[in-house]
Amino acid sequence: MLYAKQGDWVQIHTVILPAGERAPQVPAETGMVPLEMKAKGFLLEEQAAMGMAVTIRTLAGRKLQGNLVAVNPRYAVDYGVPQPELMTIGGGVRTILEGKRDA
Repeated sequence: MLYAKQGDWVQIHTVILPAGERAPQVPAETGMVPLEMKAKGFLLEEQAAMGMAVTIRTLAGRKLQGNLVAVNPRYAVDYGVPQPELMTIGGGVRTILEGKRDA
């Protein structure tokens, strides 16, 4: 089992509002799922295992509590699958801007 020690960079997860307790003005589909939070920060406990309730201090100095989900989490950015419609737009715009074709 993976353990984190005090001062390790970790990620936590917690449920802020359970499903059904969301604000009445949110869409019905949104109200049927919980409001969840993921946050990254430095572990304040001496040692913790995955899934344990822990406290972290974020880079902004806030203390947050949640369940430990990752040690040294990656910064992953994903823009999804390429959209075929968008793949050809750049060439068409360039042609128009260079005056080779009427807009």
